[in-house]
Amino acid sequence: MDLTTIGRAVVMFAVTNVDDLLLLALFLAGARRRGAATRIVLGQYLGFVGILALSLAGALGAALLPEGVIPYLGLVPLALGLRAAWMVWRADGDGDEDVRAAAPGVLAVAGITLANGGDNLGVYIPVLATAGRAGLVVYVAVFLVLVGVWCALGRFLATRAPVARTLARYGHVALPVVLVAVGLLILVGA
Repeated sequence: MDLTTIGRAVVMFAVTNVDDLLLLALFLAGARRRGAATRIVLGQYLGFVGILALSLAGALGAALLPEGVIPYLGLVPLALGLRAAWMVWRADGDGDEDVRAAAPGVLAVAGITLANGGDNLGVYIPVLATAGRAGLVVYVAVFLVLVGVWCALGRFLATRAPVARTLARYGHVALPVVLVAVGLLILVGA
């Protein structure tokens, strides 16, 4: 078992899903009806499986590229990180997400997860394209386990108001920094 790949997968998942953690916490805070939390978790898995399918398709397509071109795929997360940093810098502090406290259904959560997965795709595709067959299996397995962990953390945060407020305030700052770092690591072939 490659602990380095597992560690990278954990960090990559955590960084690209900070925003999903906050959304999950908000959704789960509104999950007061019987079965609502289960629908949110199922929706999160469904949406994330969609992100993984798109990422794997993109990575397999990237495998058709000449080997010398692959490191330049690092420009994608680098550009996404710079764009996210620009958005943070330009933000006026009002916040731009309209998240309702009511618990949404499976398809709504899946749709939100998939729509919110652009940063995931931008990071996952180049990394998975360079991971090799064994690495792909490790990344996918770790990601799927971590979706469940993310749902549990979302539930935990939903019951801890100070933690949820802190994530809402500073979570968006970490994303650009890590996306730029991932892009640079891919570019230099680390």
